[in-house]
Amino acid sequence: MMGPDQVRRAAMGRRDFLARAAAGVGMTAFSQLAAAEGRAPGTHFAGTARNVIFLYMEGAPSQIDLFDPKPELVKRHGAPLPPSMTKDLGLAFIKPNAKVLGSPRKFARYGQSGAEFSDLLGEAWRGIADEMCIVRSMHTEAFNHQPADYLLHTGHMLQGRPAMGSWVLYGLGSESRDLPGFVVLSTGRSNMSQAAQWTPGFLPSSYQGVMFRRKGDPVLYLSNPASAGQAEQRADFDFVAGLDRARYQSTGDAEILARMESYEMAFRMQMSTPELLAVQGEPAHVRTLYGLENETTKAFGTNCLLARRMVERGVRFVMVTHSSWDQHSQLNKELKNNCDITAGPVAALIRDLKQRGLLDSTLVVWAGEFGRTPLGEYRREEDLEFAGRDHHARAFTVWLAGGGIRPGVTIGRTDDLCMNITEDPVHVNDLQATILHCLGLDHTRLTYRHMGRDFRLTDVRGVVVKKMLA
Repeated sequence: MMGPDQVRRAAMGRRDFLARAAAGVGMTAFSQLAAAEGRAPGTHFAGTARNVIFLYMEGAPSQIDLFDPKPELVKRHGAPLPPSMTKDLGLAFIKPNAKVLGSPRKFARYGQSGAEFSDLLGEAWRGIADEMCIVRSMHTEAFNHQPADYLLHTGHMLQGRPAMGSWVLYGLGSESRDLPGFVVLSTGRSNMSQAAQWTPGFLPSSYQGVMFRRKGDPVLYLSNPASAGQAEQRADFDFVAGLDRARYQSTGDAEILARMESYEMAFRMQMSTPELLAVQGEPAHVRTLYGLENETTKAFGTNCLLARRMVERGVRFVMVTHSSWDQHSQLNKELKNNCDITAGPVAALIRDLKQRGLLDSTLVVWAGEFGRTPLGEYRREEDLEFAGRDHHARAFTVWLAGGGIRPGVTIGRTDDLCMNITEDPVHVNDLQATILHCLGLDHTRLTYRHMGRDFRLTDVRGVVVKKMLA
């Protein structure tokens, strides 16, 4: 009969063991076994992507002014909609009888695919239009930022669930020994609960995303104090690791393993991170491509370049966020500002990945947490200069590229007012299922037992969107 300690050790799930193996414990043997089956470590089947760069446009960009032109809104500008059209419409700030706000943006088609972008994006993205799979028919239940943020990143509107990057790292492990497998890079002025975007939730803490800061040490306490040398630090780590191993042998507590891994990773990052961040070593034409010589694009462009450098070094999931796209007022001014900051570097990232042969194995996702209403929000009565749009959960746009995604297509339709979806609705959980599928993971089988039941990223639903796959 097993004692309590043996029971605890036996309770460590097979998935947790395999994920840890992929992350470094027994990596060689595990990789050889997976390779013999024609798949990456931890996958359920051969995937088309190895890494993810998730470009999170926090605050919800207006699909009506960027991707989904609606001439009917221009015709109806300034008029209210009949109650039958706004019945049960979830609105955060405005009333259902608010007036229609037509878009002043000019749209054109780009590339052989004829992808439609507004004048805020078209010139920057004309060269990457044929790489994109544009999904105009996204929808979600949440029409306020925090629950929508949770739903997009963790699959559920309540906090406490693991983030998508944590699920991916748990399922596949990392190919990088010297950098975290899940990294977060951020610009802009966030007003969201950002920690939900990279929390491991109830997964072991080794699957947490690591935020790289813009000022000072990219990761807190990465630099040693002047009085501590590398040999002394190594001796300290080895001593603590010996104590941790002894404790783990007696308890089987997975968090002890996570602690050991974090110490070792921190030590290796002190060696690898300075080289990673040395973007000044990139050729001049690459720095120019990403906009590093331009104050407007420098910060976000640097993060996009770092994302490419990270996937080159085996980082599994890189989230690049820019906020805030939450334009309740001054829509035209603020939307242009955000596009000026992000459009060029995003195009540079796609082009750079492609010319390096990395786009086929790197899945790039561009998304906000929901869309914006066709109805106007006037913080100053009838003042178009200060007009904005409220939150809209029923219909919005995302796009994907690379990593086995079908290029040069636009999926889904919305009605003439962009109020509702009329063709090929795609729920947030469907998007998550499709991302996991590209990585070789079956979203229904990527589970973790917690509080007596199996949890997954897509909660209790989600289907792979076959039209999105190459």
